[in-house]
Amino acid sequence: MRSSRWQAHGNVYLVVEEPLAAAQVRALVDGADGILEVRARGGDWLEIVIWNPDGSRAEMSGNGTRIAARWLSDQTGAEQVTVRVGARLVGARMLAGRLVEQDLGAVVVGAPEEIEGIRFTPVDVGNPHAVVEGDPAELPRLGPLLEGHPRFPGRTNVQVARRLDAETIEARVWERGVGETDASGSSAVAIVAALGGGRATVRFPGGELEVRIEDGHALLTGGAERCDPAEPAR
Repeated sequence: MRSSRWQAHGNVYLVVEEPLAAAQVRALVDGADGILEVRARGGDWLEIVIWNPDGSRAEMSGNGTRIAARWLSDQTGAEQVTVRVGARLVGARMLAGRLVEQDLGAVVVGAPEEIEGIRFTPVDVGNPHAVVEGDPAELPRLGPLLEGHPRFPGRTNVQVARRLDAETIEARVWERGVGETDASGSSAVAIVAALGGGRATVRFPGGELEVRIEDGHALLTGGAERCDPAEPAR
């Protein structure tokens, strides 16, 4: 099976153009944060399935869809790409310096909740998030506790974040079915939506992502690049 390896701020995905099953995903993932299965494509559009390393599927990934858009653009030269994940369409525009601006669509912020003394804000960015405002160093404790809590029967992504100033937030993320990752695009959106302000740079261990939320609509800008020198055969 042929694949290429890509990264977006340390978030690593394999891009594969063959149908996959959960057992194949677990065998192929090889330390990556997931696999992007390309189901169909044209010159400026593609449909993908996002697989987690444990063989479960993710409804959405900001970094994953950005990688998919850049992957197609590199092959076809398209400056704008539409990525379909399930029923959700993500528009992507190629910018200078390997940056990509994405329109991730609607973001919905729920009322704050509390579980076992942990206060969090649920956010829907096409996938579920639980945003805790606090010290990011607490993520290794809070991430697994919230991810698998009965409050989230399908599990959830977890972020622990705090503002450094009016326009900068530092955060760490625990991704459902993966564990801690260096960065997450949909998490960046969820964090800005939960903490308020409408626009911010989210600083993850893997790098910075720019988020704008306008009228409940999320725009995300970040990089994506290939990180293998050639197409490996598996």
